[in-house]
Amino acid sequence: MAQKFVDVDENLRLIGTAHISTKSVNLVREQILEYKPDLVAIELCESRLKSLKKPDELDNDDLLKIINEGRSMMILLQSALAAQQRRMGLETGEKPGAELLAAIETAEEKGIDYALIDRDVVITLRRAWRKMGLREKWRVLNALLWDEDDENEEFDLDELLENSDLLSELMEEVREAAPNAGAVLIDERDAYLAGKIQQIRGKGKILAVVGAGHINGIIENLEIAPLETTSRLSELSKEPPKPIWPKLVMWAIPLFLATVVGWLAYNGDFAELENTLWYWLAANAIFAGLGVALARGHPLSIIVGAISSPITSLNPTLAAGWFAGYTQLKVAAPTGKDAAEFLELNDNNVFWSNRVGRILLVTALGNVGSAIGAWLAGGAIIGMLIG
Repeated sequence: MAQKFVDVDENLRLIGTAHISTKSVNLVREQILEYKPDLVAIELCESRLKSLKKPDELDNDDLLKIINEGRSMMILLQSALAAQQRRMGLETGEKPGAELLAAIETAEEKGIDYALIDRDVVITLRRAWRKMGLREKWRVLNALLWDEDDENEEFDLDELLENSDLLSELMEEVREAAPNAGAVLIDERDAYLAGKIQQIRGKGKILAVVGAGHINGIIENLEIAPLETTSRLSELSKEPPKPIWPKLVMWAIPLFLATVVGWLAYNGDFAELENTLWYWLAANAIFAGLGVALARGHPLSIIVGAISSPITSLNPTLAAGWFAGYTQLKVAAPTGKDAAEFLELNDNNVFWSNRVGRILLVTALGNVGSAIGAWLAGGAIIGMLIG
């Protein structure tokens, strides 16, 4: 059986919690009162703390900003992960992160300082997304958005918390299913949390409240020389550089098309020129429209996505999904109730049934469809030229 807490030394105690457990909420409160720490370290970043304290803050201006900044896919991934936790939490009666808020509230009540020691969730997700290959991305999105085979599987949350072997087995299953994502979400965060704890070790008695799955990894990293542990924080805090090849491809496609059109026109091959333009228009329009349709977008959003795709695919600074998402925002504007229901994230259906979720899906899948259409059109044109 695993201990509810681990004393690393006389001035550092780690509490392993589940983010959807009532027992974890009670345990955190009890340990703060019993241990009487000088500082409570909490597995949160500023943005996650804000979303926990003010979960209903999402309006149409926020959605427009998400669309314009091209963050729809990241928000979908973050929301899907939150939905999984939320769905599990419904069975226990707790909202995800309740024990972390309890730690802050109890510390404030007792006049104890607290420190947020987790890496920014956006950086974590971007690092994970960029490290994953296409197959791994598909497995992760499929598991989060569509695969509900495990809904009827029963598990005992308390047993999971108390049985270290069962917990370790679960963590290994995550690594096996998505090794690159697991490396970022588990291993990197273990190292980051340990580094932040090392930075505050000189501030008296510290009680660290972290997810139970991070306990062993944190302890292993704390055994490394403190200077080495803290020196990794700078590297782990950076967003990975964007690969150059997607940008090169994005600019190469319009350059290729312009070259083909110019060459055919120069040689007076107007039949091939007409076929080239039809391939480009049809593939872009069909697949962008299909992406928006799969997101259950409004008919006008489908039309806008289809019409804009042949144009936006020629300009890497634009995206068809942005125009489709903006149209969806205008023709089916979310209400305050829609935003509140989306942020509750009770199940995966919210991404299709809720107006906020649908806007995000329309934007993301519209972009994916447009990209697929551009690639297929390019392939068809090359096949036509060499055929």
